[in-house]
Amino acid sequence: MDPKVWLITGCSTGLGRAIAIQALEKGYNVAVGARKTTDVDDLVKLYPSAFAVKLDVTDQQQINDAVVAVVNRFGTLDVLVNNAGIGYFAAIEESEDEAVRRMFEINFFGLANMTRAVLPIFREKRSGHIINVASVGGLIAYPAIGFYHATKFAVDGYSESLNKEVSPLGIKVTIIAPSGFRTEWAGNNASGSPISIADYEDTAHKYKAAYIAAYGKQAGDPVRAGKAVVQVVEADHPPLRLLLGEEALQEARKKLQELKTDFDNWEATTIGADFPKETLQK
Repeated sequence: MDPKVWLITGCSTGLGRAIAIQALEKGYNVAVGARKTTDVDDLVKLYPSAFAVKLDVTDQQQINDAVVAVVNRFGTLDVLVNNAGIGYFAAIEESEDEAVRRMFEINFFGLANMTRAVLPIFREKRSGHIINVASVGGLIAYPAIGFYHATKFAVDGYSESLNKEVSPLGIKVTIIAPSGFRTEWAGNNASGSPISIADYEDTAHKYKAAYIAAYGKQAGDPVRAGKAVVQVVEADHPPLRLLLGEEALQEARKKLQELKTDFDNWEATTIGADFPKETLQK
């Protein structure tokens, strides 16, 4: 069988680059997307099966052109990895509208538009795999990155719905939910607000400082994460969600318990919001 064809966004650095290298090492054909193709020239030189595509996920024309270029080069497309994303540090009240909207354009709408561009190909083939890189921050929220969380919660909900729509067509969807990995999320790919409100010193400001201090020291290894994504693509029955990193697992389990506590403690109130059953039965 011919090796699968991948298209990965955000391959200049970090997780996207790591996923691309691991897929290339396994012999797959990989279109490495980057806003500046010079950032991935080394991958193209090193791996004959790598193909650089200029790809800014906020530019619909570049999205369309990239998909066409990949199909023209390899004859098909099998795997889309929506990895491109940025961070933004600020209390919700401090956050700037323009910066927040830009983050949504990259983290959510760019992902959605990339997905929409490949779905006709996957539907026609009755196969394909969409990998959406979200975050454990798509399940759990902390201070200082509220709008970032909003983008990732959006990706999670969108992906769950997408999976229910396309799985009967033979198309797979997996949400990747990492915790802290040594990428540029808290470095060059992150920005913050110049607005500072003293009342958030002990919440958002403290957390922001911790995120920045942890940069380059995170427990998550992008190389191992890349291998995990390849493993998911090669699986006969891949998960809808894959947590990456021990911290992600611990925090997700904690969130499950918090949800259960609220649901159980307020069960009577929850059920009491319905019309009485005897009324519904008449």
